[in-house]
Amino acid sequence: MAVDTKKKEAKEKKVVIKKEPIPQLTTGDSVKVSMRIIEGGKERIQVFQGIVIKIHPAADGGNFTVRRVAYGVGVERTFPYASPLVARVELLRHGKVRRARLFYLRDLSGKAARIKEKRLSKEKLAMLEAAGAAAVDEVAAEDIVAEEVVADIPVVEEASKAEETAVSDENSGVVDEAPQTEEVTQTPAE
Repeated sequence: MAVDTKKKEAKEKKVVIKKEPIPQLTTGDSVKVSMRIIEGGKERIQVFQGIVIKIHPAADGGNFTVRRVAYGVGVERTFPYASPLVARVELLRHGKVRRARLFYLRDLSGKAARIKEKRLSKEKLAMLEAAGAAAVDEVAAEDIVAEEVVADIPVVEEASKAEETAVSDENSGVVDEAPQTEEVTQTPAE
């Protein structure tokens, strides 16, 4: 009789689990996954931090695999997107990779297993989260072109300022080796 009441209480007890939306992930991203672990009657949150090495899209929502090295041993864990046990996924940084599956990381260790960070502005990160992973390559290409254009412009301006100061120094007879950064004052040529 006591067993029946415990079963009824367990059926009546419904836990409402609030789940945060999972951010748009790509392979190479460093993530921190918070999982709900239920041991006996207690529930706790366990964090698994690592690099996303595989994303498997499927009809049921798919899953993603995260790899980390703990005490010299590589540990991989697969998390379903639709699982209520995944409490939160925090995106730490975007990785710059050119493959969909990063299984080659299994053979690497130490500094060789590092992945470069893909640095984007806050506006472009917000745009990526809204647009999805398909726009990652387009935005990265725009960043490269924009950096090249911006990098060329200051160099030309600095060169012209250096020439102007050299001409003014030759005319005035004063040699100043300290570079001038903001305003260039020219003395009238005699």
